[in-house]
Amino acid sequence: MSNGHASHPRGATVVVRSQAGLQLERPIFEIVELASGKRHRFDSATVRIGAGAGNDVVLGRPTVSSVHAELVVGPGGFRLRDLGSTNGTTVNGVRVIEAIIGDGARIVVGGDVELELRVSKEKVSQPLSAETELHGAVGASPAMRAVFSRIERVGKTDATVLIHGETGTGKEVTAWAIYEASKRKDKPFVVVDCAAVARTLIESELFGHEKGAFTGADKRRIGAFERAHGGTLFLDELGELELDLQPKLLRALERREIQRLGGDKPIPVDVRIIAATNRDLRSMVARREFREDLYYRLAVVTLELPPLRERKEDIPVLVDHFLKGLGLGRDALPEGAMDRFLEHGWPGNARELKNAVERAVVLGEAKPLGASSLPPPSSSPSTSSSSSTPAPSGSGESGVFTVNPDVPYKDQKAAVIADFEERYVRTLMKIHQGNVSAAARVAGIDRMSLHKIIERYGLDARDLAR
Repeated sequence: MSNGHASHPRGATVVVRSQAGLQLERPIFEIVELASGKRHRFDSATVRIGAGAGNDVVLGRPTVSSVHAELVVGPGGFRLRDLGSTNGTTVNGVRVIEAIIGDGARIVVGGDVELELRVSKEKVSQPLSAETELHGAVGASPAMRAVFSRIERVGKTDATVLIHGETGTGKEVTAWAIYEASKRKDKPFVVVDCAAVARTLIESELFGHEKGAFTGADKRRIGAFERAHGGTLFLDELGELELDLQPKLLRALERREIQRLGGDKPIPVDVRIIAATNRDLRSMVARREFREDLYYRLAVVTLELPPLRERKEDIPVLVDHFLKGLGLGRDALPEGAMDRFLEHGWPGNARELKNAVERAVVLGEAKPLGASSLPPPSSSPSTSSSSSTPAPSGSGESGVFTVNPDVPYKDQKAAVIADFEERYVRTLMKIHQGNVSAAARVAGIDRMSLHKIIERYGLDARDLAR
């Protein structure tokens, strides 16, 4: 931390103390297109570069991917990241996936579009909250206290808020904090998980339906918009909303009225909307996977929740918070647990940390749950007995398969695959707290395929989260 007159590294965000209190300062900068001399000036923390209309720097060249690269300003300076482009990104002649760059860096995107980063001496300041816990949201890092400051300010308004963050960063907790800080806190807080509702039912879930509106509609249903009247509607996992339903949501937001399925008259609604997603909606807009007009209608105020790996100073605070929720103190942790927590990368973020804390208390294990704690691979045929069939799923021998030449190859293979699938899904869904969409993305399969595997073994996504 520095005072208002101290110097700090050019191009980095820093915390300064001023008469107005603690402030997070970051530099104003330009991205210059060298061929044309066109300048793009920014004071934001994140800038997206690409050919698609949803980018901050739009480069209409066929060699540039629709969403090509991202520039993020943080404590370490400017971090440039290639976003899986086709033709790559280079910095000063070196191709990069991710790099820290500074003033004057030459960036080439798509192989032939030259850009230059120019960092100004001008700064923009963002106030930091004095709080380290705000209505259930916890964090002592500058990044989280900047988020808390925005919550405190936006909570006093009815502005629509879009929360973005990786799985487990606390998007629903943040939405609740906004609700608690608002004048609507005594009115309903209604949650709709757009990823958890079947595609055929999401419209009814949002807007309701009249009796007889469709097969199986044996009575009137009041939708989420009506249930949230006067209060707040939280649309979680909004990035999973199908394209054909997005115009109807946009119409409801703009007109402040809805119409039930099978209904013949509009119903006025007074609802404050908070939406959240772990998907990059701007990239989806650029790829025409999400409506641009709906994105801008939702992103009146945006909150970016940083991943836990970028704010490790919050880990002790979060651990204490989770222990407090269990009625315990830090002495309930096994020896060395905090050191292990600080060393881990936390791909599952605060949710994974919470699970690890509870496991450490219950089992005395300080090892975070992750790939290293998955069941061991099956033993090879050369080391196994040939006197038995594969151990059935759920038995004490699960994961240790033996070969029986008297059983047909296909039958043994099917048994091995079935046992693997069930154990894999159980572990995956526990890590992701029953969030099918997040689990499917990590597994590299589509959501419906994961649903089919869950159903195949008679499992329940909600039970698997426990």
